[in-house]
Amino acid sequence: MEISIVLYIAIILLVGLLFGRLATIIHLPSVTGYLIGGLIAGPSFFNGLTTEMLEHFGVVSEMALAFIAFTIGLSFKKSYFKRVGFKPVVIAFSEATFAVLIVTSGLLFIGLDPAFAIVLGAIAAATAPAATILVIKEFKAKGPVTDMLMSVVALDDAIALILFGFAATLAKTFMQVQGEFSVFFSILQPFLDIFLAAILGGLLGWAMKWPLKVFQSNGNQLGILIAFVFLSSGISSLMGISELLTTMMMGAILTNVSSVSNTIGDLADRLTPPLYLMFFVIAGAELNIAIIPSVGLVGSVYIVLRVVGKMLGTYVGAQVAHAPKEVSRYLGATLIPQAGVAIGLTSVAETLIPLYAPQIKAVVLVGTLVCAIVGPLATKIALTKAGEIDSPIKKTQSVHQSI
Repeated sequence: MEISIVLYIAIILLVGLLFGRLATIIHLPSVTGYLIGGLIAGPSFFNGLTTEMLEHFGVVSEMALAFIAFTIGLSFKKSYFKRVGFKPVVIAFSEATFAVLIVTSGLLFIGLDPAFAIVLGAIAAATAPAATILVIKEFKAKGPVTDMLMSVVALDDAIALILFGFAATLAKTFMQVQGEFSVFFSILQPFLDIFLAAILGGLLGWAMKWPLKVFQSNGNQLGILIAFVFLSSGISSLMGISELLTTMMMGAILTNVSSVSNTIGDLADRLTPPLYLMFFVIAGAELNIAIIPSVGLVGSVYIVLRVVGKMLGTYVGAQVAHAPKEVSRYLGATLIPQAGVAIGLTSVAETLIPLYAPQIKAVVLVGTLVCAIVGPLATKIALTKAGEIDSPIKKTQSVHQSI
């Protein structure tokens, strides 16, 4: 008897709630519990969530990533950038570039083909905002590190796409691609994609403010929010440009042209928790631990040097930008997670260097598995040390003091 997809949705939600609660009991971020719960329920262990069924939930990932991008965009207020200046841009460029250079150098050092090393190194730039944002929301983190983190992860995808565009050009050169090949167009392509995403997102963000003026009840505005987030993601997908960047830009424009953007942010916060829970349980279920032994030295070098590159690049960027001391110390540890964009870039890599496509996919998926579990915990520890999350000890002390 075929099980209804609605029943699977119920199972996913219950698995996420159970393991999220277990994670919080042992003082881990709930997102770590969601991922572990999905991993246990998925094909790697009990196979309660089968590979065939998981294929039906691609829309959940699209919806969750779209709302995450929109929420990040809402934080891009002009008043904030007037206060912090170009510091987030400098730090984001530095951490992404250092990750690419250090990973690529390490892979070349162990003797990989230059095209393989360059493409895999370029994928190292991408950082997944989803887990990071969920940790911030769960623990209500506030402070200079959190503010900078929100901006850096938003900019990271744009910079990662640009760097990957340059890497693609170099990889094609090393692979000696025959036939028509325009170096100029390959370099221009990522900039063109970002430009189109910014234009489309800007137009949608400006257009969104008008129905929000007409329909002022929370129910109607919630409908407008869902419609425009899906509209942004769907149109950009049809155009072949970044859905994340488009939706992020829509949120950034709306927050600066609409007086009700704070209300929209509150509505999004109420709507999205079950969606994010499903997203991370499904992501955990899709992780296949059987591929871990296949990555060997290459995977180890990629994972370790990516973390080193992110942390060193963040420190250097923060020093150059004269960011607060807490930012240079703790921000790097919050940039470990890697998922959606990186996995998407592996699909592009398959067409660039098909000879190494299986190895690249295996390395990135293992990196996703490791970073998805370690990353949220590292983010929580870093923000706690920065004094932007109250530790259980501090909370207990404050309760005793109030008594």
